[in-house]
Amino acid sequence: MGVNMTIKYNNIYIKCTSTVAGKFEKEGPLSKYFDKTYDDFYMGEKTFEQGEIKMILDNIDILLNKAKMDKSNIDLFISGDLMNQITPSSYAATKLGINYMGIYGACSSICLSMIIASSMLLNKEVNNCICNVSANNSSSEKQYRNPTEYGTPKPPTSTFTATGCASAILTKEKSNIKIESVTIGKAVDYGIKDVYNMGAAMAPSASYTISKHLEDLNRSPDYYDLILTGDLGMYGKKILKELIKKEHNIDLKDNYEDCGCLLYDLKKQDVKAGASGPTSSALVTFSYIIDEMKKGNIKRVLLVATGALMSPTMMNQKLTIPSISHAVSLEAI
Repeated sequence: MGVNMTIKYNNIYIKCTSTVAGKFEKEGPLSKYFDKTYDDFYMGEKTFEQGEIKMILDNIDILLNKAKMDKSNIDLFISGDLMNQITPSSYAATKLGINYMGIYGACSSICLSMIIASSMLLNKEVNNCICNVSANNSSSEKQYRNPTEYGTPKPPTSTFTATGCASAILTKEKSNIKIESVTIGKAVDYGIKDVYNMGAAMAPSASYTISKHLEDLNRSPDYYDLILTGDLGMYGKKILKELIKKEHNIDLKDNYEDCGCLLYDLKKQDVKAGASGPTSSALVTFSYIIDEMKKGNIKRVLLVATGALMSPTMMNQKLTIPSISHAVSLEAI
């Protein structure tokens, strides 16, 4: 299957995490795990986009307070979001005054940032790095599809962009959560054109990355207590299980779940197929999953953040939707 794109680490750790979330997330089953929630999409600001900047600044303030650190202790701020030119991340970076690396991996951005940070820590280029992602449902829907005010009907396969911001401090200072290994994915395109079916577009890249990770490390799926995809939603989750069985003869069983299905109550909340966006995986992992790992309920987690590499321009040109998935193996010690 080509070159080995899996990297193992011995001494890269998650020092601390923080999560802030929006109204729908506050009403979901994981609400108690978030550090802060908001009651609308403005966060007290004039626009949705400015509200997202506010979320980032609030999130980093909480993160540093929890870690008992100052901005001067952070060497690098790696951040991504869904807006054109990742403007919320960049505007927040000007306020933070920390060396900044803006990234874009769509909804795979949190794992992409952790891969970059882990490698820089391994090479002793930085000592403490913040990995951050954010999204605001209203600004994202306005950019990629239609403003929510239009009241455009959506099919059951559509997902709901999660509102929130999530961060982690990665360091070489030993803690109880370790970055054990990572796998860099590749862009995959199975010809999906439906902007309302992101699960189908992203499932193929998740299938590739999971199979590549397991092959590179000679592991079976049951090595992990939990294999967690980012935001395939209920339909993409089903497609992945069928596809990875057909293509790679891998059975994903009870230890597989999708963050897009965990963030909301799919029976009670009107979010169609579940959560999407870069914060879907990050909000679930940096709150609920990390908490379960610290309690000793989960030992090993393979987080596979899934991303649709689309843009409004390409969708207007009726092109297909490529996807990318990156994997990060977390281990409680």
